[in-house]
Amino acid sequence: MNPETEYREGLDQLAAHYHAVLRLLGEDPGRDGLQKTPMRVAKAMQVLTRGYAQNPHKVLTDALFEEKYNQMVIVKDIDFFSMCEHHMLPFYGKVHVAYIPNGYITGLSKIARVVDIFSHRLQVQERLTQQIKDCIQDTLKPMGVMVVVEAKHMCMQMRGVEKQNSITTTSDFSGAFNQAKTREEFMNLLRGESKRI
Repeated sequence: MNPETEYREGLDQLAAHYHAVLRLLGEDPGRDGLQKTPMRVAKAMQVLTRGYAQNPHKVLTDALFEEKYNQMVIVKDIDFFSMCEHHMLPFYGKVHVAYIPNGYITGLSKIARVVDIFSHRLQVQERLTQQIKDCIQDTLKPMGVMVVVEAKHMCMQMRGVEKQNSITTTSDFSGAFNQAKTREEFMNLLRGESKRI
């Protein structure tokens, strides 16, 4: 799906609902600044939830390579944006992924694509973390996977407790990462200085 040119079925109905929402909020959808807003919001929401129409397992298998490498592969600082399913407000941050291959590797950009697909759905951070881990584990069958997600939640910043600087961290792991030593190696590498290229 090209979010600039292709939209899913139901776009017009979605726009009609946003037209009604504007009225219910006390606005006039017919005034100059709001006339095109319902369709703009409908298109934006389809882009923000495009992950429902994408297959993360296929993304990984489309770039699957046989390789004897069996040390940790880390893709860190993957930026993401998602929508909290409780208030439909954004949460955003970084995802860090490590896996230990077991005969097969995938293209490095495909790990970021998996993050993108799961984050472009209505989410909670805990489920997002688990879904990324499960997808990589189930598809690549590595010796282990670990995922760490760090995020700020607009539902905590804009409403409710209104805490601007809180960061939520979640993690999930499998296989070799059940060993504390392996997890510690991953966390140490995350904290380490990135080499300049």
